[in-house]
Amino acid sequence: MGVRIGVAVAALAAAAVPMDRAAQLRAEKIDPRFERLRDLHAPKRPPAAGDWLAEHPERGQSVADYVREHPPPMRGKSIELLLLGDFTPPEREAVRLTADYIERFFGLPVRQLEPMPLGRVPQAARRNRFGHEQILTTWVLREMLAPSPDALAAIALTAADLYPDPSWNFVFGQASLTRRVGVWSIFRNGEPGDPAFLRRTLQTAVHEVSHMLGIEHCIAYECLMNGSNHQAEKDARPIWLCPLCLEKLCHALACDPAARFEKLRDFAHRHLLASDERYFAEAARRVSGAGHGGD
Repeated sequence: MGVRIGVAVAALAAAAVPMDRAAQLRAEKIDPRFERLRDLHAPKRPPAAGDWLAEHPERGQSVADYVREHPPPMRGKSIELLLLGDFTPPEREAVRLTADYIERFFGLPVRQLEPMPLGRVPQAARRNRFGHEQILTTWVLREMLAPSPDALAAIALTAADLYPDPSWNFVFGQASLTRRVGVWSIFRNGEPGDPAFLRRTLQTAVHEVSHMLGIEHCIAYECLMNGSNHQAEKDARPIWLCPLCLEKLCHALACDPAARFEKLRDFAHRHLLASDERYFAEAARRVSGAGHGGD
């Protein structure tokens, strides 16, 4: 997720990726538990100029394609978290809450690795832009991160700004779908202690880890897995998965969706994320079969 220099026209994306492709994905038959969630999710809106799909046309990933390409179960007893650089006390508290949310979202414990100073990043993987320093994500992914044999993934979190390529202005985070590593930044998330800061940090974290499970960007619904090119687009997407992406995650991790939603509802309740709490409560009710005859 990030911003390239220059803005494409949204019509180019519409020409490259037919709108009926998103409709085809929404029409895919899925597990009845997840079918019950469909009307809680809005179809993905057409991209405006500067949005992710205006600059990065994507075909989308069906559940059938995901299941065929990713036989279960994915192996891993934990998710490893590396802190890169310095964090203020409020930022460290946000990191603690994010680790808790990741555990609830994926059903695996988060194990914190020995922190690393930003000084470990060479000058060749740094630049100054917008009056501050930025760190090259691809160097971090390649040189700093490698999951332990018993870990599902290794992720890095930093308070420094990030960029993935000289042609990009910045990136919120980046992950490798094949190497199970990812890095994301809290630099552009606002003021620590603000609910928006926490929500943005949670959102980026679980988005990037979901990529490590092989879940690609979603073009079917307004979904956690939508790509985002700028902060307003990122803020508009939810912190939960659409029914299609949820089935992919549960296929990969063999999770109990009702128990998972209840744990997420509890987190949202504890941290005053009221709209998210309402969604998780209703989703837990629906996937458990309450009011639907247990079909």
